[in-house]
Amino acid sequence: MFFEGNMIFMSILTLFLALLFLAAWKAPAWVRSIGSIALAAGVLFSILGINQIFGYMQQAGNVAQSVLYGGYKTTLIPMCYGLGIYIVAHIIHICHTPRI
Repeated sequence: MFFEGNMIFMSILTLFLALLFLAAWKAPAWVRSIGSIALAAGVLFSILGINQIFGYMQQAGNVAQSVLYGGYKTTLIPMCYGLGIYIVAHIIHICHTPRI
């Protein structure tokens, strides 16, 4: 169940990445906003994943530490992906900024 939710989160972030490249071509003023939204969405999806891990821990009772740490590691993937999109957005913004 957790991995299905993570796949949906990653799909949404991939749509933000595609929208970022479209905005870089058509509406460069939106690039930084889309990058910021992608970062916020990545953080939100990670928090939702951690909440889901706590729900599974509550149901299962005792959980092995290796399983718990694997869940945390998987939960941090959307945050890293959102941060990567944010960095790409700032690089695109720097490239579009007129030089004096």
